[in-house]
Amino acid sequence: MHAQVGDWVVIEGRYLDDRRRQGRIIEVPHADGTPPYRVRWVEDDHETLVFPGPEAHIEPVPVQP
Repeated sequence: MHAQVGDWVVIEGRYLDDRRRQGRIIEVPHADGTPPYRVRWVEDDHETLVFPGPEAHIEPVPVQP
């Protein structure tokens, strides 16, 4: 998994009642874009360090022409 600042990390729920979480990546400590990532979550504006698991994926920010 590789990401850059500004991308979105999306974590899908693993069980029926789990919610989908989305957060903006605000820091990528490794130059090669590998985890962990510092993420600001949409639902509560809280920041955490994230080590994405298999239920997570990255949605890149669209490139502006």
